[in-house]
Formats: sequence, structure tokens, C-alpha cells
Amino acid sequence: MITNGSAHKPYGLLGPRASLRKAHAMDASLRLSNLELEDDGRYRCELINGIKDESVVITLGIEGMVFPYQSKNGRYKFTYQEAKEACVEQDGTLATFKQLYRAWTEGLDWCNAGWLIDGRVRYPILHPRAECGGELLPGIRSYGPRDRIRDHFDAFCFTSRTTGFVFFVGGPLTFGEAVQACRGEGGELALVGQLYSAWHFLSYDRCNGGWLKDGSVRFPITTPRASCGGIPEAGVRTFGYPNKTLRLYGAYCYR
Repeated sequence: MITNGSAHKPYGLLGPRASLRKAHAMDASLRLSNLELEDDGRYRCELINGIKDESVVITLGIEGMVFPYQSKNGRYKFTYQEAKEACVEQDGTLATFKQLYRAWTEGLDWCNAGWLIDGRVRYPILHPRAECGGELLPGIRSYGPRDRIRDHFDAFCFTSRTTGFVFFVGGPLTFGEAVQACRGEGGELALVGQLYSAWHFLSYDRCNGGWLKDGSVRFPITTPRASCGGIPEAGVRTFGYPNKTLRLYGAYCYR
């Protein structure tokens, strides 16, 4: 946006959500409303007074988390563009290397390689093992830049806090019945990113498998216990993509 303090003209997709705070006569702080994941980045503010000017560059980092995402057709099925679209469909964006690195420092250990936003393919390993690249040192393993059209991998998606909340509706339900059950509660089936957000930011803990909008069945665990899969680490567990006519699970809804 460009402004003289009273009138201003916005530009681009972000422009309509940008304004000056104007807390007092000397305040030229930039305010961004209704933040989106894509707003993460660097911003330059320039103040001009006659022939004098001053500028400052600030970096906006969106607080969030990274989750791995796989196609319903199986492992390593996404081209770069398909991975990008899949993350958007699950309330996220393709992660950056910096975001994946932070997730690794917070405990993400994942054996399948996935696309990042820069077109490179990587995967984070905390506990080296033979089936995950051998006994190399822990770290972010890299396949380097790959062909965005011909090569196929999974995706690492980045999501943040949501404005709504996730809740569980008990079953057993088929996928179609789960859709109707959520609508009956004034919501809709949750996206994978929304369930991860509830788990990460709100410590959502539920031992029941439930349908999600993409047709997968998952459940979030913050306090690992033997009766909930027996895996010692917290996380969002998955049953994959069962037949949608199976009447075995509940539903995770978002409102």
C-alpha cells in the first residue's frame, strides 16, 4: 500500500488487508488483518518526508507446524504441483526448509521423502535406522532438487492455528454417514491440517479413529498410552484410507 497518512491506495492480494495502526500522530506501524499462511515473509516500510526518507525491513513468521501428507493412492504419488494443491486442500501450504528444520528440532521423525516449496525433496530423521537411509547421522536428509513434473514423492505441509475448533462425533459410521453427522452438528468433516492444528496447539487427545474430509481415518494423541496404539511418541495416528462403506469409525468435525 502507499499512503499520505489520510488517503491510501492498496495493491495486490494483501493490499485490502493492510492499513496503518495510527495509535498516535507519529505511529506509522503496519497492520495486517486476517492473516493467511502465504503472508509469511519479509516486508519493507519506507517513510518519506521531503527529501529525507527512512526504511526498515521486518520479517513476519507465522506460528505453525509441519505434517507429512500422502496421496490416497499410496506412497510417492505426488508431482510437485499435486503436492502443492494437496496441502492447500488440507488447510496448509507446502513447507519451507526452515519450517521442516524447526519441526525436526521439535521431534518430527519421518522416513518418507516429501516435496518442499523450493522444489527440493527431503525427510527428517531423529533416529537413524536401516530402512530410513542407513546409519547416517540424524538430520534433514535430502534428495536435492527434483524434476517437478516427472518425479513423484509425498508432501510436507505447513499449517497454523484455525479460527474454529475440531470435535468428535461417535460412530460407528460410514464415510457418508460421517458427512451427515457433522452437518447435523453445524459443521463439516475436518481437514487433516485442522486436526493437526487442534492436536498441536490445543493438545487435542482422542483415542477413537474418525473419518476426515479426504477419506482418511486418523486420531490425535498427546498422552501416549498402550490402549491407544502403543506408540511412545505423541502424534496424529492414521489408519490410511479405508473403504468408505465400512461402518467402523466416528467422525472428526470442524466448526
